[in-house]
Amino acid sequence: AAPHRLNGKRIVRGTAKPGPQSHVHIIISRKDASNRYSLSPGSKHKTSEVQMHGKTVKRGFDRDTFIKNSENTFDTLFKYRRNYVETYTARKTFLKDPKLYFSMITKLPTNEKAVAFKLLQKSGVNTTLLSIPTSKLQLTIKAINQLKKGIGKAIESGSIGI
Repeated sequence: AAPHRLNGKRIVRGTAKPGPQSHVHIIISRKDASNRYSLSPGSKHKTSEVQMHGKTVKRGFDRDTFIKNSENTFDTLFKYRRNYVETYTARKTFLKDPKLYFSMITKLPTNEKAVAFKLLQKSGVNTTLLSIPTSKLQLTIKAINQLKKGIGKAIESGSIGI
């Protein structure tokens, strides 16, 4: 399930969302003031240096570095404690390897994991499958529920539909 859901419904353009609705547009010139550096985020060139008219010119735009630095600057400036699920790195991991993404969440310290689950639940992700027992009682309950499911499947598959 994509994390872009609200109350079980997919978020689309025009969907009313709770809370403050603000965002930022960053407008950057295609070139810097000296006209030597390409700043275009849409540039197909990776960040590199090339010789042009006998001068070394930097070209390209490293979007990943820009976004990571923006996150760090924001977090430092506003003393924001960003949870793993809110990071750009996590979002990229979720898109490329969802199993690794959820594995990383389960390895977080207990308090950060709790915050991560709350954030995921707010965004509409079903986290019941990800819950990890933290006590013997929870482990026993989870084992009993799994056993019930298994017995239910066995009865269902042995039935001839009468």
